[in-house]
Amino acid sequence: MLGDVGDPPPVGTGSPSIYLTSLLRGDACWKGGRMPKRFPREFKDNVVRMARSGRFIHDEIAHDFQVSVGSVRRWLDHADIDDGLKDGLTSSEQEENIRLRRENRRLEMENEILRRAAA
Repeated sequence: MLGDVGDPPPVGTGSPSIYLTSLLRGDACWKGGRMPKRFPREFKDNVVRMARSGRFIHDEIAHDFQVSVGSVRRWLDHADIDDGLKDGLTSSEQEENIRLRRENRRLEMENEILRRAAA
């Protein structure tokens, strides 16, 4: 619905700078003003185990565990990649990428500070 919290402002209206700034920083608001719920690894593993058993369809599993069908499918895809059934970055590789990006960002900031101090 247009105008919900977390929606970008309509094109050509107001100042989108606050929304864009929060997007660039990575802390943009989600619908309802809250970040999405994070689930523990064990919970996701249980959902994947149920889905892989073949006894239930994804809709039933999502309803029983009170998550979205998209989450069930996404967790299944990630599990398939981690188990080597699909090509892609494993969870540990993704975590390593995130760690390296953060470290790179920190080092770039330190270099910028040193450049400015030397000028």
